[in-house]
Amino acid sequence: MSEACIFCQIVAGEVEASVAYEDDLTVAFLDLRQFHAGHTLVVPRRHIRDIYGLDEKIGGALMAAISRVAEGVREAFQPDGINIWQSNGAPWQEVFHLHFHILPRWRDDQLLRFAPPSRKRPSRPELDDQAAKIRAALGG
Repeated sequence: MSEACIFCQIVAGEVEASVAYEDDLTVAFLDLRQFHAGHTLVVPRRHIRDIYGLDEKIGGALMAAISRVAEGVREAFQPDGINIWQSNGAPWQEVFHLHFHILPRWRDDQLLRFAPPSRKRPSRPELDDQAAKIRAALGG
């Protein structure tokens, strides 16, 4: 546990949270800064700063919890769809404890417009070059 981490304090029961799901390795609670009702965060119980510190055991538990909680959000709020996202590093981060957002979405809700509508579609050679860079970084 990181003493200064609000998510660690929530996991430890030291700070109040509206918990929607928990198991031995994960906890899911409602986001205080909701975009829509049902916006839920899923976190590992152990303090892990970002996805780069994630092992397979906790990663598997997180994916299982995310899937289960997403199903619960879908049943409870009946959205048109759900976004699941996770950020690493400074952009869009305030709490540096690995967490995944489960966000119910409705058509035309105007949320999370990441890219401008006129974004250029990369060519196949550009995409192949990007894939090759990732493969090389992964050692293959």
